[in-house]
Amino acid sequence: MAAAVAGAAGALLWWLWRTDRLHRTGDRRWREADAVRAGHLSLAEVDALSWQEFERYVAGLCRRDGCRDVVVTGGSGDLGADVTATLPDGRRLVVQCKHYAPHRYVPSGDMQKFLGTAWLHHRADVAVFAATCPFSRAALDLAADHRILAVHRDLLGLWNTGTPLTALLPLNGAGQGDAAHRRRWRETYGRR
Repeated sequence: MAAAVAGAAGALLWWLWRTDRLHRTGDRRWREADAVRAGHLSLAEVDALSWQEFERYVAGLCRRDGCRDVVVTGGSGDLGADVTATLPDGRRLVVQCKHYAPHRYVPSGDMQKFLGTAWLHHRADVAVFAATCPFSRAALDLAADHRILAVHRDLLGLWNTGTPLTALLPLNGAGQGDAAHRRRWRETYGRR
C-alpha cells in the first residue's frame, strides 16, 4: 500500500513538473516572439523617430543581430560614426545614420565624408551607411567602389523585419553583391 501511494505521489510530482516545464517553455517562446514583434517598427514609425532615436534604433538592430560592444556615438564631433560595434565574428563595425525625409536622397557629399573617416580614422572592418531614404546614384557608386553597405530605405525595411545585418553585408553599395558577382551578372545578362 505504501509503495502504491509513493508511486502515485511520484507520478503526480512528475506530471506537475512536466506541465510546469511545458507552460514555461511556451511562455518563453511567446515572450521571445513578442519581443521580436515589438522590435519591428513600420517604416512610418521609423520616419517619426528623431535622428537621435534613429541612431539608438540602429544600435538596437545591431544588438539584435549579435553585435557586441555597441556604442551610440552620434552627435557633433562623431567624425561619421554614429554607431560602433563588434560583429559576432569579431570584425569592427562602424555605422553612419542619416534620418532624412523619405522623399530626399542621401547626396554623394555625405557618403564622401563617411568614406573619409570610416576606414582610416575609425579603422572599420565593415562600414555601413544606414538611411531612411534612397541614395543618389553618385552616393551608391561611391559606396560600391569602396565596400560600404548602403542601407537605403528598402534594405532598412529588410533589416528592420529580421534579416540579419550579416546577410545584408554581401550586397555592398549597389545591391548587386560583390565585384565578382556583378561581373558574372554582366557576363550572363549584360549582352542581351
